[in-house]
Amino acid sequence: MATVYDIETYQPRKGVGQLLNRVRTEMLAALDKELEADQSLAALDISSAQFIIIATLALADTPKSASDLCRGISYDAGAMTRMIDRLETKGLIRRNRCCEDRRMVYLELTEEGSRAYPRMREISMGVLNRFLRGFTQTEARQLEGYLTRMLENGV
Repeated sequence: MATVYDIETYQPRKGVGQLLNRVRTEMLAALDKELEADQSLAALDISSAQFIIIATLALADTPKSASDLCRGISYDAGAMTRMIDRLETKGLIRRNRCCEDRRMVYLELTEEGSRAYPRMREISMGVLNRFLRGFTQTEARQLEGYLTRMLENGV
């Protein structure tokens, strides 16, 4: 297998890792700004990090626990607990104990969370499309394929 980078030619400020990190950081900052500016969501004071949790719950096929979320979005348990507490206080998610195992707590969107999610998703799609400006649909699918391959290689 050929090596893509080596110590002599790798330029950290222009490398894939740095660029991925910068794109993620800039996208989340742009999403924070758009969520904050939206009049219909202003009272909820939603951050991009909170949106990621809400979106994960909204799109889940099975119930999710806090530890499932931690694994899925790489948050530590303490940060996740604080985030869940904030979202629960805002009335957007709720904790439900599992009937079969009372130690297990699942998270779900409330009616308020379910109502707010489509607007949050619309804003998120607007930010994503802004970052993909100038890309064709084919190029966007190729980028998705490349990123997916990187994730698969990391496992």
